[in-house]
Amino acid sequence: MVTFFIIWLGQLASLIGSEMTNFAVTIWAWETTEQATPLSLLLFFSQTPKIVAALFAGVIVDRFNRKQLLIIGDGVAGLSTIIILLLFLTNNLQIWHLYLTGAINGLFSQIQTLAFLPLISLMVPKKHYTRASVMNGVQQGIAYTVAPISAGFLYAYIGFSGVLTADLITFIIAIGTIIYVTIPQSYTSENKTQKIPSWEAFSKELMFGFNYLSQRPSLVALLCIFLIHIFILNTNTSILAPMVLARSGTQEEILGTVMMTFGIGNMLSAVFMTIWGSTKNRVNNLLLGRGLQLGSLMMLGLFLYPIVWIIFAFSGGFFALFPGSFYQSIWLSKVEASVQGKVFATRSLISQIVLTLALIIGGPMADYIFEPAMEKGTVFANLLGGLFGTGNGAGMALQCALLSAIGVLLCLLGYRLPLLQNLEENLPDCDYNSLKKRP
Repeated sequence: MVTFFIIWLGQLASLIGSEMTNFAVTIWAWETTEQATPLSLLLFFSQTPKIVAALFAGVIVDRFNRKQLLIIGDGVAGLSTIIILLLFLTNNLQIWHLYLTGAINGLFSQIQTLAFLPLISLMVPKKHYTRASVMNGVQQGIAYTVAPISAGFLYAYIGFSGVLTADLITFIIAIGTIIYVTIPQSYTSENKTQKIPSWEAFSKELMFGFNYLSQRPSLVALLCIFLIHIFILNTNTSILAPMVLARSGTQEEILGTVMMTFGIGNMLSAVFMTIWGSTKNRVNNLLLGRGLQLGSLMMLGLFLYPIVWIIFAFSGGFFALFPGSFYQSIWLSKVEASVQGKVFATRSLISQIVLTLALIIGGPMADYIFEPAMEKGTVFANLLGGLFGTGNGAGMALQCALLSAIGVLLCLLGYRLPLLQNLEENLPDCDYNSLKKRP
């Protein structure tokens, strides 16, 4: 557990640095173009390569040294920062450079993530799986809280180049922690003797994750319900900020307070989950946490008052970590460490596709379906206007509440679905003790 914590600290530093650069890049891109489209494209180009990476990353992480893969991931990100810094200092930086570096970082960060996740089952006792999974959520919570504040301060006083320099320091810390510790490797006999597979073997291993899941219906059921929730959550996330701004009369301070309160709830949840770390009733705890999170989002859509938004933003942030932590804990205990790279890559591939679709669909769905439907004088405005109001933001509120309600109903259905309720009995936990005892 100590070794895992050391790596975790290094990756936390790296993540904070990356988020600081992302924040600074966003400001620079806005100041340079004064357009929203380039900002959306930055997200698109960083997200899409993860889908491509998921196709082959699983084969790579199960065959090659995970310490080296983690170092390469941080190294590529650091090299990208150096390139951006040099282009900026020579007055040659253009927006397409950011698209390119974002795509490269997205590709290697996916490989790094898939190399990092299986370390939990190899370095952490089974009883601490949930705590370790929560710690990964804590990383994001800390980074998303600290990075914007730090980057904003540095950007104001020492400029864009200062933020990039700070980012480079965090990468040095991250790589140093990885070099310092010993990281176990879980090869199968086939992987150990054949580092670089033939095309036939490579194609076979690309399909391994799908074949593995097809033989485990309970994991498929768990994945499906999680995918639907991912779609609902990210569709709502894509419209949350404009919804709050539209319904508050474009008061940025209200949006800032809502987001800050969400972060506070998230951090308190992380502390609670780290202390609790329960491994019992994981499926039902997952469903309960997701249902309460979606219920909070539904309340955000139903009410017009900022104080209510703040209350339910806190509860939404608090319960947001529950489902992901229990979800990851289940997968870590049910999938053998030697094939987790391939299986998790398949899971990630499907999740990334759904996430990308949600981000693409959420905005147009609001602009062209729900917002027009709730304009004054329309049928839906007459029927639902008393609950959601009419005009700007009312359609997004309806969309948020409706999709969240569907997600809550799906959680309730999960309590009656035998494949989910019998998952722990149908799939025994894997034993990693023999792997941990190997030299």
